[in-house]
Amino acid sequence: MVGRAADGPDAVALEKALRGLPDRDATAALVRVGGHGTWRGKAGVRDLVSGRGALTDARFRAGSTTKVVTSAVVLQLAAEGRIDLDGTVQEYLPGLLSDAFGPITVRHLLTFTSGLQPGADLGPTDGEGYERRFETLTPEAVVAASVAKGPYRGPGEGPGKKQRYGNIGYTVLGMLIEKVTGDSYEHQAAVRVLRPTGMWHTSFPGGPDPRLHGPHHRGYQLLRDGRLVDATEWNVSDRWAAGDMISTTADLERLLHALFRGRIVPQPLLDREMFTLPRIEGATYSAGLQRFIGEDGKTVVWGKSGARPGYATAIAATRNLSRTLVYSVNATEAHGELNPVSVRIIRAVFPLELPR
Repeated sequence: MVGRAADGPDAVALEKALRGLPDRDATAALVRVGGHGTWRGKAGVRDLVSGRGALTDARFRAGSTTKVVTSAVVLQLAAEGRIDLDGTVQEYLPGLLSDAFGPITVRHLLTFTSGLQPGADLGPTDGEGYERRFETLTPEAVVAASVAKGPYRGPGEGPGKKQRYGNIGYTVLGMLIEKVTGDSYEHQAAVRVLRPTGMWHTSFPGGPDPRLHGPHHRGYQLLRDGRLVDATEWNVSDRWAAGDMISTTADLERLLHALFRGRIVPQPLLDREMFTLPRIEGATYSAGLQRFIGEDGKTVVWGKSGARPGYATAIAATRNLSRTLVYSVNATEAHGELNPVSVRIIRAVFPLELPR
Protein backbone atom coordinates (compact mmCIF):
# COMPACT_ATOMS: atom_id res chain seq x y z
CA MET A 1 0.00 0.00 0.00
CA VAL A 2 2.83 2.41 0.71
CA GLY A 3 5.93 3.45 -1.20
CA ARG A 4 7.65 6.39 0.40
CA ALA A 5 10.42 8.83 -0.42
CA ALA A 6 12.09 11.06 2.17
CA ASP A 7 9.62 13.85 1.38
CA GLY A 8 6.82 11.47 0.44
CA PRO A 9 3.27 11.17 1.73
CA ASP A 10 2.53 10.96 5.43
CA ALA A 11 1.35 7.35 5.57
CA VAL A 12 0.38 7.57 9.24
CA ALA A 13 -1.86 10.60 8.67
CA LEU A 14 -3.44 9.01 5.60
CA GLU A 15 -4.17 5.74 7.36
CA LYS A 16 -5.70 7.71 10.23
CA ALA A 17 -7.83 9.70 7.77
CA LEU A 18 -9.47 6.48 6.53
CA ARG A 19 -9.79 4.79 9.90
CA GLY A 20 -13.23 3.71 11.11
CA LEU A 21 -15.08 3.54 7.80
CA PRO A 22 -17.94 3.01 7.32
CA ASP A 23 -19.17 5.70 9.71
CA ARG A 24 -21.90 8.33 9.73
CA ASP A 25 -20.01 10.51 7.20
CA ALA A 26 -19.00 7.95 4.57
CA THR A 27 -19.35 4.30 3.69
CA ALA A 28 -16.10 3.93 1.71
CA ALA A 29 -13.07 5.83 0.44
CA LEU A 30 -10.41 5.32 -2.24
CA VAL A 31 -7.22 7.41 -2.22
CA ARG A 32 -4.21 7.74 -4.53
CA VAL A 33 -1.32 10.03 -3.61
CA GLY A 34 1.63 10.55 -5.94
CA GLY A 35 4.53 12.79 -6.79
CA HIS A 36 7.57 12.34 -4.55
CA GLY A 37 6.58 8.91 -3.28
CA THR A 38 3.23 7.18 -3.60
CA TRP A 39 0.48 5.95 -1.32
CA ARG A 40 -2.61 3.94 -2.17
CA GLY A 41 -5.40 3.28 0.27
CA LYS A 42 -8.96 2.07 0.52
CA ALA A 43 -11.39 1.65 3.39
CA GLY A 44 -15.02 0.90 4.08
CA VAL A 45 -17.48 -1.32 2.26
CA ARG A 46 -18.85 -1.61 -1.24
CA ASP A 47 -22.40 -1.79 0.13
CA LEU A 48 -24.02 -1.67 3.55
CA VAL A 49 -26.12 -4.78 3.03
CA SER A 50 -23.34 -7.29 2.38
CA GLY A 51 -20.55 -5.45 4.18
CA ARG A 52 -18.03 -6.61 1.58
CA GLY A 53 -14.78 -4.64 1.48
CA ALA A 54 -14.13 -1.65 -0.76
CA LEU A 55 -12.86 -2.19 -4.31
CA THR A 56 -9.62 -0.57 -5.48
CA ASP A 57 -10.92 -0.15 -9.04
CA ALA A 58 -14.48 0.90 -8.20
CA ARG A 59 -16.21 3.26 -10.60
CA PHE A 60 -18.04 6.29 -9.26
CA ARG A 61 -19.83 9.46 -10.23
CA ALA A 62 -17.05 12.01 -10.64
CA GLY A 63 -19.35 15.04 -10.43
CA SER A 64 -17.85 18.39 -11.37
CA THR A 65 -14.40 16.99 -12.16
CA THR A 66 -16.18 16.56 -15.51
CA LYS A 67 -15.59 20.29 -16.00
CA VAL A 68 -11.85 19.68 -16.33
CA VAL A 69 -12.50 17.45 -19.34
CA THR A 70 -14.99 19.90 -20.86
CA SER A 71 -12.55 22.77 -20.44
CA ALA A 72 -9.76 20.73 -22.04
CA VAL A 73 -11.93 19.93 -25.09
CA VAL A 74 -12.82 23.60 -25.56
CA LEU A 75 -9.18 24.66 -25.26
CA GLN A 76 -8.11 22.01 -27.78
CA LEU A 77 -10.66 23.41 -30.22
CA ALA A 78 -9.31 26.89 -29.49
CA ALA A 79 -5.77 25.69 -30.24
CA GLU A 80 -7.04 24.35 -33.57
CA GLY A 81 -8.58 27.73 -34.40
CA ARG A 82 -12.12 26.31 -34.36
CA ILE A 83 -13.16 28.32 -31.29
CA ASP A 84 -12.18 31.88 -30.42
CA LEU A 85 -12.15 32.26 -26.65
CA ASP A 86 -13.14 35.91 -27.14
CA GLY A 87 -15.96 34.89 -29.47
CA THR A 88 -19.46 35.12 -28.04
CA VAL A 89 -22.27 32.72 -27.31
CA GLN A 90 -24.45 34.92 -29.48
CA GLU A 91 -22.12 34.27 -32.44
CA TYR A 92 -21.67 30.55 -31.94
CA LEU A 93 -25.16 29.65 -30.74
CA PRO A 94 -27.48 32.27 -32.26
CA GLY A 95 -30.89 32.40 -30.68
CA LEU A 96 -29.85 30.60 -27.49
CA LEU A 97 -29.84 33.78 -25.38
CA SER A 98 -32.47 36.49 -25.31
CA ASP A 99 -31.86 40.17 -26.02
CA ALA A 100 -31.64 40.73 -22.26
CA PHE A 101 -28.07 39.44 -22.32
CA GLY A 102 -25.00 41.37 -23.30
CA PRO A 103 -22.13 39.62 -25.12
CA ILE A 104 -20.96 36.51 -23.25
CA THR A 105 -17.64 35.11 -24.42
CA VAL A 106 -16.41 31.52 -24.36
CA ARG A 107 -13.82 32.57 -21.79
CA HIS A 108 -16.60 33.94 -19.56
CA LEU A 109 -18.23 30.50 -19.65
CA LEU A 110 -14.95 28.75 -18.84
CA THR A 111 -14.15 30.98 -15.87
CA PHE A 112 -17.62 31.15 -14.28
CA THR A 113 -17.96 34.85 -15.09
CA SER A 114 -20.79 34.70 -17.65
CA GLY A 115 -23.53 36.29 -15.54
CA LEU A 116 -25.88 33.43 -16.39
CA GLN A 117 -28.20 32.33 -13.61
CA PRO A 118 -28.57 28.63 -12.70
CA GLY A 119 -30.69 26.58 -15.04
CA ALA A 120 -33.23 23.85 -14.36
CA ASP A 121 -32.16 20.78 -12.41
CA LEU A 122 -33.64 17.62 -10.94
CA GLY A 123 -32.93 18.65 -7.38
CA PRO A 124 -29.99 19.99 -5.38
CA THR A 125 -26.79 18.01 -4.85
CA ASP A 126 -27.77 17.35 -1.23
CA GLY A 127 -30.02 14.53 -2.45
CA GLU A 128 -33.36 16.23 -2.06
CA GLY A 129 -34.08 15.44 -5.70
CA TYR A 130 -34.30 11.79 -4.65
CA GLU A 131 -37.94 11.41 -5.66
CA ARG A 132 -37.11 12.72 -9.16
CA ARG A 133 -33.94 10.68 -9.65
CA PHE A 134 -35.23 8.81 -12.71
CA GLU A 135 -36.47 11.87 -14.59
CA THR A 136 -34.62 13.42 -17.54
CA LEU A 137 -33.66 17.00 -18.36
CA THR A 138 -32.11 17.93 -21.70
CA PRO A 139 -29.35 20.54 -21.94
CA GLU A 140 -31.75 22.70 -23.94
CA ALA A 141 -34.29 22.64 -21.11
CA VAL A 142 -31.60 23.41 -18.52
CA VAL A 143 -30.37 26.44 -20.47
CA ALA A 144 -33.86 27.66 -21.38
CA ALA A 145 -34.72 27.89 -17.68
CA SER A 146 -31.60 29.98 -17.08
CA VAL A 147 -32.34 32.30 -19.99
CA ALA A 148 -35.90 32.80 -18.76
CA LYS A 149 -34.53 34.23 -15.49
CA GLY A 150 -32.44 36.78 -17.35
CA PRO A 151 -28.89 37.76 -16.32
CA TYR A 152 -27.85 38.50 -12.77
CA ARG A 153 -28.74 42.08 -11.87
CA GLY A 154 -27.19 44.53 -9.47
CA PRO A 155 -24.05 46.61 -8.87
CA GLY A 156 -20.94 45.13 -10.38
CA GLU A 157 -22.84 42.49 -12.33
CA GLY A 158 -22.29 41.56 -15.94
CA PRO A 159 -20.07 39.21 -17.94
CA GLY A 160 -16.48 39.22 -16.77
CA LYS A 161 -17.17 41.27 -13.63
CA LYS A 162 -18.00 38.68 -10.99
CA GLN A 163 -17.12 35.01 -10.54
CA ARG A 164 -19.93 32.67 -9.53
CA TYR A 165 -19.28 28.96 -9.53
CA GLY A 166 -22.03 26.88 -11.11
CA ASN A 167 -22.96 24.35 -13.77
CA ILE A 168 -24.79 26.46 -16.33
CA GLY A 169 -21.72 27.79 -18.17
CA TYR A 170 -20.40 24.29 -18.76
CA THR A 171 -23.76 23.11 -20.04
CA VAL A 172 -23.55 25.86 -22.66
CA LEU A 173 -19.95 24.81 -23.40
CA GLY A 174 -21.17 21.27 -24.06
CA MET A 175 -23.66 22.68 -26.56
CA LEU A 176 -20.88 24.79 -28.11
CA ILE A 177 -18.64 21.73 -28.55
CA GLU A 178 -21.46 19.91 -30.34
CA LYS A 179 -22.24 22.88 -32.59
CA VAL A 180 -18.62 23.47 -33.62
CA THR A 181 -17.71 19.81 -34.18
CA GLY A 182 -21.01 18.46 -35.46
CA ASP A 183 -20.46 15.59 -33.04
CA SER A 184 -21.71 14.59 -29.60
CA TYR A 185 -20.04 16.02 -26.52
CA GLU A 186 -19.42 12.52 -25.19
CA HIS A 187 -17.60 11.34 -28.33
CA GLN A 188 -15.47 14.47 -28.51
CA ALA A 189 -14.50 14.07 -24.85
CA ALA A 190 -13.59 10.44 -25.50
CA VAL A 191 -11.45 10.96 -28.62
CA ARG A 192 -9.78 14.14 -27.41
CA VAL A 193 -9.19 13.37 -23.72
CA LEU A 194 -10.21 9.95 -22.44
CA ARG A 195 -8.63 7.71 -25.08
CA PRO A 196 -5.35 9.62 -25.56
CA THR A 197 -4.91 9.70 -21.78
CA GLY A 198 -5.63 5.99 -21.31
CA MET A 199 -8.76 6.58 -19.25
CA TRP A 200 -10.24 3.26 -20.36
CA HIS A 201 -12.62 2.92 -17.40
CA THR A 202 -14.10 6.42 -17.71
CA SER A 203 -17.41 6.98 -19.45
CA PHE A 204 -20.57 9.02 -19.63
CA PRO A 205 -24.02 7.70 -18.69
CA GLY A 206 -25.45 7.62 -22.19
CA GLY A 207 -28.27 10.11 -21.73
CA PRO A 208 -30.82 9.15 -19.08
CA ASP A 209 -29.19 5.84 -18.01
CA PRO A 210 -29.23 5.98 -14.17
CA ARG A 211 -26.93 3.01 -13.61
CA LEU A 212 -23.25 2.63 -12.80
CA HIS A 213 -21.87 -0.14 -15.00
CA GLY A 214 -18.92 -2.27 -13.98
CA PRO A 215 -17.48 -2.68 -10.46
CA HIS A 216 -18.67 0.08 -8.15
CA HIS A 217 -19.63 0.97 -4.59
CA ARG A 218 -23.20 1.71 -3.63
CA GLY A 219 -23.68 5.38 -2.78
CA TYR A 220 -25.90 6.50 0.10
CA GLN A 221 -27.39 9.89 0.86
CA LEU A 222 -28.75 11.19 4.15
CA LEU A 223 -31.93 13.19 3.51
CA ARG A 224 -33.23 16.02 5.69
CA ASP A 225 -35.93 13.78 7.12
CA GLY A 226 -33.27 11.47 8.54
CA ARG A 227 -33.57 8.69 5.96
CA LEU A 228 -30.38 7.16 4.60
CA VAL A 229 -31.30 6.21 1.02
CA ASP A 230 -29.47 4.28 -1.69
CA ALA A 231 -28.51 6.92 -4.26
CA THR A 232 -26.54 4.68 -6.63
CA GLU A 233 -29.06 4.70 -9.47
CA TRP A 234 -29.62 8.33 -10.42
CA ASN A 235 -30.23 10.05 -13.75
CA VAL A 236 -27.72 12.91 -13.91
CA SER A 237 -28.76 14.25 -17.32
CA ASP A 238 -29.30 17.69 -15.77
CA ARG A 239 -25.53 17.91 -15.09
CA TRP A 240 -24.28 16.64 -18.50
CA ALA A 241 -21.02 18.37 -19.57
CA ALA A 242 -20.85 20.04 -16.17
CA GLY A 243 -20.91 16.89 -14.04
CA ASP A 244 -22.06 13.51 -15.37
CA MET A 245 -18.75 11.69 -15.90
CA ILE A 246 -18.15 8.24 -14.37
CA SER A 247 -14.54 7.35 -13.59
CA THR A 248 -12.00 5.62 -11.33
CA THR A 249 -9.23 7.02 -9.15
CA ALA A 250 -6.56 5.53 -11.42
CA ASP A 251 -8.11 7.17 -14.50
CA LEU A 252 -8.42 10.55 -12.80
CA GLU A 253 -4.77 10.31 -11.77
CA ARG A 254 -3.90 9.74 -15.44
CA LEU A 255 -5.95 12.81 -16.35
CA LEU A 256 -4.15 14.90 -13.76
CA HIS A 257 -0.68 13.91 -14.99
CA ALA A 258 -1.46 14.26 -18.69
CA LEU A 259 -3.14 17.64 -18.22
CA PHE A 260 -0.47 19.21 -16.04
CA ARG A 261 2.29 17.98 -18.37
CA GLY A 262 0.72 19.66 -21.40
CA ARG A 263 -0.26 16.44 -23.16
CA ILE A 264 -3.94 17.39 -23.50
CA VAL A 265 -3.94 21.17 -23.87
CA PRO A 266 -0.91 22.86 -25.53
CA GLN A 267 1.40 24.28 -22.86
CA PRO A 268 1.09 28.03 -23.64
CA LEU A 269 -2.71 27.83 -23.70
CA LEU A 270 -2.71 25.60 -20.63
CA ASP A 271 -0.69 28.11 -18.60
CA ARG A 272 -2.65 31.12 -19.83
CA GLU A 273 -6.15 29.70 -19.35
CA MET A 274 -6.07 26.83 -16.81
CA PHE A 275 -3.27 28.06 -14.53
CA THR A 276 -4.16 31.75 -14.52
CA LEU A 277 -7.08 33.30 -12.66
CA PRO A 278 -9.27 35.99 -14.23
CA ARG A 279 -8.53 39.49 -12.97
CA ILE A 280 -11.58 39.68 -10.76
CA GLU A 281 -11.52 40.34 -7.03
CA GLY A 282 -11.89 37.15 -5.06
CA ALA A 283 -11.56 34.84 -8.07
CA THR A 284 -10.30 31.32 -7.28
CA TYR A 285 -11.35 29.50 -10.48
CA SER A 286 -9.55 29.42 -13.81
CA ALA A 287 -10.80 27.53 -16.87
CA GLY A 288 -11.91 24.33 -15.16
CA LEU A 289 -9.58 24.35 -12.15
CA GLN A 290 -9.55 25.97 -8.72
CA ARG A 291 -6.49 27.45 -7.00
CA PHE A 292 -5.75 26.88 -3.31
CA ILE A 293 -3.02 28.59 -1.28
CA GLY A 294 -1.36 26.67 1.54
CA GLU A 295 -1.27 27.72 5.17
CA ASP A 296 2.42 28.50 4.64
CA GLY A 297 1.48 31.10 2.04
CA LYS A 298 3.80 29.42 -0.45
CA THR A 299 2.25 26.12 -1.47
CA VAL A 300 -0.08 26.46 -4.45
CA VAL A 301 -2.42 23.61 -5.32
CA TRP A 302 -4.64 23.39 -8.39
CA GLY A 303 -7.57 20.99 -8.49
CA LYS A 304 -11.25 20.31 -8.88
CA SER A 305 -13.79 18.67 -6.61
CA GLY A 306 -17.16 17.20 -7.46
CA ALA A 307 -20.17 15.76 -5.70
CA ARG A 308 -23.29 13.79 -6.48
CA PRO A 309 -25.56 12.08 -3.95
CA GLY A 310 -23.51 9.25 -2.46
CA TYR A 311 -20.25 10.29 -4.14
CA ALA A 312 -17.60 12.97 -3.47
CA THR A 313 -14.50 13.24 -5.63
CA ALA A 314 -11.42 15.43 -6.00
CA ILE A 315 -8.27 15.74 -8.06
CA ALA A 316 -5.49 18.10 -6.97
CA ALA A 317 -1.77 18.69 -7.49
CA THR A 318 1.04 21.16 -7.22
CA ARG A 319 1.88 22.66 -10.61
CA ASN A 320 5.09 20.61 -10.93
CA LEU A 321 3.31 17.39 -9.84
CA SER A 322 5.59 17.01 -6.82
CA ARG A 323 2.45 16.06 -4.91
CA THR A 324 -0.79 14.74 -6.40
CA LEU A 325 -4.04 13.57 -4.86
CA VAL A 326 -7.09 11.79 -6.20
CA TYR A 327 -9.86 10.48 -3.99
CA SER A 328 -13.38 9.14 -4.15
CA VAL A 329 -15.36 9.19 -0.93
CA ASN A 330 -18.81 7.63 -0.65
CA ALA A 331 -20.04 10.51 1.44
CA THR A 332 -23.51 10.40 2.97
CA GLU A 333 -24.00 14.17 2.68
CA ALA A 334 -23.02 15.17 -0.84
CA HIS A 335 -24.05 18.80 -0.45
CA GLY A 336 -20.84 19.25 1.52
CA GLU A 337 -18.15 18.28 -1.00
CA LEU A 338 -15.61 18.68 1.79
CA ASN A 339 -17.17 16.19 4.17
CA PRO A 340 -15.13 15.24 7.28
CA VAL A 341 -13.48 12.26 5.59
CA SER A 342 -12.46 14.36 2.58
CA VAL A 343 -11.07 17.06 4.86
CA ARG A 344 -8.94 14.52 6.73
CA ILE A 345 -7.58 13.15 3.46
CA ILE A 346 -6.72 16.57 2.04
CA ARG A 347 -5.06 17.76 5.25
CA ALA A 348 -2.93 14.62 5.29
CA VAL A 349 -1.60 15.50 1.82
CA PHE A 350 -1.53 19.30 1.47
CA PRO A 351 -1.00 22.12 4.01
CA LEU A 352 -4.29 23.81 3.10
CA GLU A 353 -6.64 25.80 5.31
CA LEU A 354 -9.76 23.66 5.55
CA PRO A 355 -12.52 23.25 8.14
CA ARG A 356 -11.62 20.64 10.72
